[in-house]
Amino acid sequence: MTPLKIGACLKTSEIADHRDWLFDAARDIELQDFMSHVALTTGFDDRIAAAKTALDGHTGRLGIHGPFEGLDIDNKDSELRPIITARFLKALEAADRIGARQMVLHSPYTAWYQNNFFSFPGYAESKIGRIHQILDPVVRAAENMGITLVIENIQDVRPETRRAMVDGFGSQAIALSIDTGHARLARRMSGAPPVADFITDAGAQLAHVHLQDVDGHADRHWAPGEGEIEWTAVFRALAACESDPHLVLELRDNADIPKGFRALSDLGVVI
Repeated sequence: MTPLKIGACLKTSEIADHRDWLFDAARDIELQDFMSHVALTTGFDDRIAAAKTALDGHTGRLGIHGPFEGLDIDNKDSELRPIITARFLKALEAADRIGARQMVLHSPYTAWYQNNFFSFPGYAESKIGRIHQILDPVVRAAENMGITLVIENIQDVRPETRRAMVDGFGSQAIALSIDTGHARLARRMSGAPPVADFITDAGAQLAHVHLQDVDGHADRHWAPGEGEIEWTAVFRALAACESDPHLVLELRDNADIPKGFRALSDLGVVI
């Protein structure tokens, strides 16, 4: 198994703390400065300027995490859907201006959805319709900018459900993201497949991975090695993936980035 190069999710203010590790090896970076309403409406230009300064000299791949709190991509309120679209478009503007080529958005699929799939006529079709109302303009804008939206599993139980939703857009500007901790929690809580199977199912649609460890109880965002995820199996699946996804540590405490990297390096799965 060939070791894979990994990077990290950071705020602009944290880049300097890990600059040598990130920049010397041209590692993937995901900026997490543009997730909130405040970040997209207050001091927006200053925030972009600060990010560009901090990233000066970085030659690796760059993405951002898009906004998500209260911004369900299948929102049932017809008055709110255009607001959500506008928020995503504003985040895309930020991504484009700093040179990011990916933006992470959250999946709308849950165990409730899977368990009620056959309970209501047109349940799945209605959900897909709302998703397209919100995301169609965002996907078109992403196409024009050369940016890929990556849809991250949150409470997804069946990976193929989210994959089918992404495939339904018929666009290279939308793909899949996998959060290893979320996948592990779904296995514990809802009987989802193992983390490695989420990766295998994504196949050529996999463009992005959040690497974090959990204890099977909560969304800990611990460094790899601190929880129960089977990292060798995860990286065996990633090594077989032909799509070359962005691979980034997403930790609650970014001071643990060196520790998480060492744990995976000691397993021989990363460089």
